[in-house]
Amino acid sequence: MKIIFFLFLFLSLTQPDAVFGQGNDREWPAYGGDPGGMRHAALSHITPDNVNQLKVAWTYRTGELEYYRNNDAAEKAAFEATPLMVEGVLYLSTPSNRVIALDAVSGAEKWTFDPKVNLKEDYSEITSRGVSTWPGPDVVGNNLERRIYLATIDGRMISLSAATGKPISDFGKKGTIDLRKGIGPISVTSPPAIIGNTLITGTSMGDNQRLNYERGVVRAYDVLTGKLKWSWDPIPRAAGDPARATWIGKKAAQTGAANAWSILSVDPERDLVFIPTTSPSPDYYGGERIGKNEYANSIVALRASTGELVWHFQTVHHDLWDYDNAAQPALINVERNGLKLPAVAVGTKMGHIFILHRETGKPLFRVEERPVPRSEVPGEQAYPTQPFPILPRPVGPQHISVADAWGLTEVEREIAENRIASLRNEGPFTPPSLQGTMVTPSNAGGVHWGGVTYDPERKLLITNINRLVAVVRLIPREKLKEEEGKNEALLRAETGLQEGTPYVLKRDYLFARNESGLQMQTKPPWGTLLAIDMNSGELKWEVPLGFMYDPQTYPEAVNWGSINFGGALTTAGGLTFVAASLDGFFRAFDTETGELLWQNQLPASGQSTPMSYQIDKKQYVVISAGGHGKLGTPLGDYVVAYALE
Repeated sequence: MKIIFFLFLFLSLTQPDAVFGQGNDREWPAYGGDPGGMRHAALSHITPDNVNQLKVAWTYRTGELEYYRNNDAAEKAAFEATPLMVEGVLYLSTPSNRVIALDAVSGAEKWTFDPKVNLKEDYSEITSRGVSTWPGPDVVGNNLERRIYLATIDGRMISLSAATGKPISDFGKKGTIDLRKGIGPISVTSPPAIIGNTLITGTSMGDNQRLNYERGVVRAYDVLTGKLKWSWDPIPRAAGDPARATWIGKKAAQTGAANAWSILSVDPERDLVFIPTTSPSPDYYGGERIGKNEYANSIVALRASTGELVWHFQTVHHDLWDYDNAAQPALINVERNGLKLPAVAVGTKMGHIFILHRETGKPLFRVEERPVPRSEVPGEQAYPTQPFPILPRPVGPQHISVADAWGLTEVEREIAENRIASLRNEGPFTPPSLQGTMVTPSNAGGVHWGGVTYDPERKLLITNINRLVAVVRLIPREKLKEEEGKNEALLRAETGLQEGTPYVLKRDYLFARNESGLQMQTKPPWGTLLAIDMNSGELKWEVPLGFMYDPQTYPEAVNWGSINFGGALTTAGGLTFVAASLDGFFRAFDTETGELLWQNQLPASGQSTPMSYQIDKKQYVVISAGGHGKLGTPLGDYVVAYALE
């Protein structure tokens, strides 16, 4: 046994850090740069010393806004795509799922493909975070043409020729797989993962309107033919599955979702795919699914070739807070006791960052189960404990009190105090209640879908987070109209019908709405960028990210941070690039210190994640800038590339 253990440690120690790119042209062949989603460019042409010379190299407009005429798409649209760059060509997708190929040096359009998605359907959101390409670096001896894979919000998987943008006729049926067949009206908002000749995809769906949502299955297809290879359901249905005992109740088998809507990561050397699963439906009431609900709200490692379960680690037991695993799991190497170990870094909405061994799922930094508050809602049984990482320490606010109330005026601060005092508020994992509960952090993070990036030279894990508090209230179904009649704020709050349960959800946030926009009710900062030293697990620095109030009127607003969506990019040159904030700036920070070194106003806000590549010794940094309908930022249709003059 000891021999096996030391052999395992030796093999782990000798595994190299993941790198991407070949020859003189440094590419960005996957959503996260490499298949494991480190989002790090091993490029050093742009540095802290010269980043202030960064200028716009080219701008491309997708024409997307024309597609929002005569429908309500603009209210739900967000340009969240991260382009790929392989063989001198950029490939990206728009919110309406059009695919565009651009010359990576000039930004000139090479081709476009329109899948003709019906934007009048009732989608939860209208977005696409990007496309995938095959063959990958782990495919040897292939002489077939390069392909681009698009997953759509109307539930299709499409294979395109990278050269022409035309569908590959021998994939599925004339280039398309119907992902809704046998499942129901699911969407896909993230690019599929590709490992060898296997294409793996999760699904997206709304999850607050009813109990019996569609199954959140993860499916794998042959990359050439589109033939189904395997499927895996995050809600255990088989009688022999030991996790099934953690789903209790007559309606437990009707539960849907627990789907993986975010980015999947793959480890080709280990034949593993890492699945970030989400909350079962509905998000805020689990009385029909009492128990731990294993596989939901988990990081699940599957054998990529077969779909066999290898290990799982649950980040939230019996989710009642919409604490989806929204971030792509980042495959990194960390050093513990002098050994380099393969790890999975998991950033969560709760502000918890779990560092797990990639081959076993065991925490590499200590995690402990702690008691959490009980539910007072009839029919509900909140799980008595939750996992808390000791290191890295939770990021973002973990508890808000009346002392944290904030307002621009004394009257506004008092209104915030009274609101906070009226809510159930017992710290992390306080369950939803009939009186109203503060959920800290909110379902928007903590760490959100923007995820984490890892600088392997500096051993720093970088992430941007929200410091936003949600307010949730459950209302007995028969009393909904009566309660809305008493409280005008309930009418404005988001409604989740949660059909199949006794309660309707009302969700809002700790801000007020007035003529000037959002009035935040908790102390700033409301969004930050931070770095964690992966050798020690300790926070190295944290700085405000962006602003939400006009600095000309409120000079201190530059220190207040902004609600943000979209991720960061690190480079070997020692820079961290990030947009994400509501103010519409694209920024570069010193990765070592967090110092802001450069910023540039985008033509529309960049609720997306940037990427970088190098051609002919020139490094480019590219970001999609199209705004966000649900956040209320002005929409645009820009792809902007930056380079040194």
